[in-house]
Amino acid sequence: MSIVVQKFGGTSVASVTHIERVASRILKTRREGHSVVVVVSAMGDETDRLDSLAQEVDYSQQEARREIDVLLSSGEQVTISLLSMTLMKMGCRAKSYTGGQIRILTDSAFTRARIHDVDTSKLRADIDAGVVPVIAGFQGVDSEGNITTFGRGGSDTTAVALAAVLEAEECQIFTDVKGVYTTDPKVVEGARCLEKITFEEMLELASLGSGVLHPRAVSFASKYHVPLRVLSSFNDSPGTLITNEENSTMEQAIISGIAFTRDEAKLTVVGVKDIPGIAFKILGPVSDANIEVDMIVQNVAADKSTDFTFTVRRHDYAQATKILKKVAKDIDAREVSGDNKIAKLSMVGVGMRSHAGVASKMFQVLADESINILMISTSEIRISVVISEKYLELAARALHSAFDLANENSELA
Repeated sequence: MSIVVQKFGGTSVASVTHIERVASRILKTRREGHSVVVVVSAMGDETDRLDSLAQEVDYSQQEARREIDVLLSSGEQVTISLLSMTLMKMGCRAKSYTGGQIRILTDSAFTRARIHDVDTSKLRADIDAGVVPVIAGFQGVDSEGNITTFGRGGSDTTAVALAAVLEAEECQIFTDVKGVYTTDPKVVEGARCLEKITFEEMLELASLGSGVLHPRAVSFASKYHVPLRVLSSFNDSPGTLITNEENSTMEQAIISGIAFTRDEAKLTVVGVKDIPGIAFKILGPVSDANIEVDMIVQNVAADKSTDFTFTVRRHDYAQATKILKKVAKDIDAREVSGDNKIAKLSMVGVGMRSHAGVASKMFQVLADESINILMISTSEIRISVVISEKYLELAARALHSAFDLANENSELA
């Protein structure tokens, strides 16, 4: 029998009623002739609740990271036991496991651990005996036996890792949406659920703001060639298959999706000397503060000075501004300016490789809507722009319409 790994997120297991629906879905997959390995998240917003309790204690987050992992990992333990009991009530043998019990071995980077190895012996014994293993996502243990967690979205990574080591036929990620859409359907009414998308495209979309899958899970699936499918827990739609580009029998669309994020802020150091090493002098202190920098633009003026602009997460804006004001004095820059009301919008598609004119059309559409582009970044399959946040939804709708993404057979006009 082929193995299918099924992962159910927090909204899918938010109540006992939801868990019963999940159990029925698992039994349906077994009736179709598959052995099933299940990975679950904590119920609903339980992880947020546990995290808020840690905040109330108000102890140093850095020093308490080991204890935070012990706390946060408890949410999934509730779900695995409830789902296992529900499956048994429905006549299916099931057994729950924490990450440590099946030996998902990680490093010791608490709250952001990386998987080193997975022991499949217990899982394979259960599968051979007709038992459904139900595993707590998001967690493992280090070499000292300490509980570790993988960061938000880590249950997706657990599921993909298990699918890889078990050589599963497919890893199915069940969410509260039908699959991967061309863009956020809450913003664009005509957003379409994609039948298929490449790992490369999905990784770009996930890292650029599409919240359907965690980027780490997509990267893991791509590396180990695990077919990944995103489906809804609440209906029987086929969902979206994420696979290698070479495995696709369909001609790739020019644009597969539009992703965006409002969690952006822009900072500019004005009047910087255009000399070697100046970028490091600016970004080094920012990096030392564990602030992640995204897009970077440097403009050189006629007087050989330069304006150095970059973006950070909005919640890092105040700290980054404080750091840059000190840096500006050290390097004799004129001033530091910023804007924390910006957004990043990106168009993604492997079809860009073989079609010219995508960028120019994108810029024309935004110009027609009187939307000013503040920054631009590109890759082989992506074009990202920074714009004022107030124009974000207008831009997404205009581009979705201009590139006819609601039509499955859309082409560049």
